[in-house]
Amino acid sequence: DSIPFREQYGSPPVSVGCKMTLLFSLAAYRTDEGQPWVLPVVKKVEQKIANDASLNHEYLPILGLPEFRANASRIVLGEDSRAIKENRVGGVQCLGGTGGLRIGAEFLRRWYNGTNNTATPVYISSPSWENHNSVFVNAGFKDIRAYRYWDAAKRGLDLEGLLEDMESAPEFSIFVLHACAHNPTGTDPTLEQWKQIAAVMKRRFLFPFFDSAYQGFASGCLDRDAWAVRYFVSEGFELFCAQSFSKNFGLYNERVGNLSVVGKDADNVQRVLSQMEKIVRTIWSNPPSQGARIVATTLTCPQLFAEWKDNVKTMADRVLLMRSELRARLQALGTPGTWNHITEQIGMFSFTGLNPKQVEYMIKEKHIYLMASGRINMCGLTTKNLDYVASSIHEAVTKFQ
Repeated sequence: DSIPFREQYGSPPVSVGCKMTLLFSLAAYRTDEGQPWVLPVVKKVEQKIANDASLNHEYLPILGLPEFRANASRIVLGEDSRAIKENRVGGVQCLGGTGGLRIGAEFLRRWYNGTNNTATPVYISSPSWENHNSVFVNAGFKDIRAYRYWDAAKRGLDLEGLLEDMESAPEFSIFVLHACAHNPTGTDPTLEQWKQIAAVMKRRFLFPFFDSAYQGFASGCLDRDAWAVRYFVSEGFELFCAQSFSKNFGLYNERVGNLSVVGKDADNVQRVLSQMEKIVRTIWSNPPSQGARIVATTLTCPQLFAEWKDNVKTMADRVLLMRSELRARLQALGTPGTWNHITEQIGMFSFTGLNPKQVEYMIKEKHIYLMASGRINMCGLTTKNLDYVASSIHEAVTKFQ
């Protein structure tokens, strides 16, 4: 995110003599002190792993640590998942969520609908995480299309436009869906809207490829943040779900990801995994163990699992608090416009609704750094800078309406 900023404005000032807040700089959680947070449960598990004399540094299987793969799929699909009980779920340990997207994209390009799918349309929300386009292009897809998602006028979901684009998409098109905490808008469909989306996709034979980067981190509830994925599975979809454990475990540099595969039957899933094994062999051969062991150890121990859920809720609650506090301050200041979208959005990012002139004022005059689109990372807000940020937004909106 910082590259476009530097191209437009130069490097941020290093002096701290002026008040400044880096709101956009990293897609990572920060504490109220503006510092990275190593989850207490992660520290505990790291020590447990270090003291386990039975562990070694031998290669993992090509598809990854079995207990990690199984339990990663379990938390996104649910304890009572019918698909898991019917043995039609498989997992591939990947290098973060990006790795999951890439392995899934590589498979779809080769085997999804015939043996050459370079011309199969891949639909990505407008806007979306910029890497989505790059992953599918680099996997060999030639027809990347946008589907409508963000309604700038009402600062919310353009459901009508989204459904229209799905209705007009060629059958067997691939749709990349954000499981929760849509990046970058922070705007998710409601449960009823997800049902409408699923109904159209089923009727039009569209393939859902979920990107789940924030399970638990968005609402503080693992089950709520996985609702869309589980609903699609319950409706009989075959699907992929790329999972990242960077945010909800704070394991950013361990590159811990999983690609969950839900098929129509056990034999189908095994054939898919066999092809994915061949793909992985030529990309990273086999994955690293440390991050996967941390996640697997946590998910398989009831006490550690409970502690992890509490840690995740701590992060989610801080972000939710910053949203409500920012909205309250803007409304108290009488800032022109409506600001309910700040709390209606969810997750790490928020589309503030600030226009380019307002953003430029914030950066050049107030030294608050955010994207030209008006997107901010809510974790950049703290109890110490909330008043300054709110008053700066008020000034920007008042001066440049």
